[in-house]
Amino acid sequence: MLTVRVALAEGLSVFSSTHWLGIPIALLGAVFLALGTIYQSRGVEAEGEQETSFRGLVRRRAWLVGTGLIGAAIILQLAALRFSPLMVVQPIGAAALVVTAVANGARSHRMPGKRESLSIILCIAGIGAFVAVAALSAEDIQVDQQHMLEVLILMCCAIVAAFVVWVLTRRHPSAAAATAGAGVLYGFVATLAKAVIGRIVQGDFEWLALAGLAGLGIALALGTSLVQKAHASGSNELVVAGLTVIDPLVAVTLAITVLGEAASAPPVAFVGFVAAGAAAVAGVWIMSVHQPETSEDLE
Repeated sequence: MLTVRVALAEGLSVFSSTHWLGIPIALLGAVFLALGTIYQSRGVEAEGEQETSFRGLVRRRAWLVGTGLIGAAIILQLAALRFSPLMVVQPIGAAALVVTAVANGARSHRMPGKRESLSIILCIAGIGAFVAVAALSAEDIQVDQQHMLEVLILMCCAIVAAFVVWVLTRRHPSAAAATAGAGVLYGFVATLAKAVIGRIVQGDFEWLALAGLAGLGIALALGTSLVQKAHASGSNELVVAGLTVIDPLVAVTLAITVLGEAASAPPVAFVGFVAAGAAAVAGVWIMSVHQPETSEDLE
């Protein structure tokens, strides 16, 4: 603990010696996330009818397997956040999009079309470039009470907005809206988890950290419900693409504006962040407009 505080006093990053260790852990978590999403989708669509209620889903084996895999993905992500900055770890989840596309292609015995391939390439290239820039310029910071309080306040606003989306999608299903709501919540979950982990490592676990854990539980539950709604009205690729781009965009924005992980990054790095993020968003947009249910979702 003394070493950590000395490093902070000298202006060094808290976890600099293990800065790169979170990357392979996050990649493994992305694989688990993709497989878990696929199994959850099969659980929602199983037995010839859609099911989105928790009581019905827990009776379906595929959904339970998917939930277990996603739980493992969350644990791996938390482990990655222990070693690397949020800006480095969170965007790596885009690798789940490739796993999902390959798995679905193998199941249906078809190769991705040109539009789908282009969207995947844009997503992966954009996120990959972002991670590369972030890995060279981002650093862990000391998480103080002000950081925790700001993230908690913003998360409360996000939970209220996501709940409104949840209510609206009950009568007017929209895979895009449900995915966006879940992605925003998951971005806040990752940011708050990083903040709580930082407080624990620093030996400053107090009531704000406990409030953060409560907020994590609420956001995860609401986000999971929105994901099930998205599965019921959209494809696996759309759901995974939306989550793996919206989630990191929100988390990275918070990492820059609230946590200050890019405080020492040069101006050219921010140009790279914007360009890489734009490419990833373009990939998700191309995939979303390619979905046959899109017109129905907007009705």
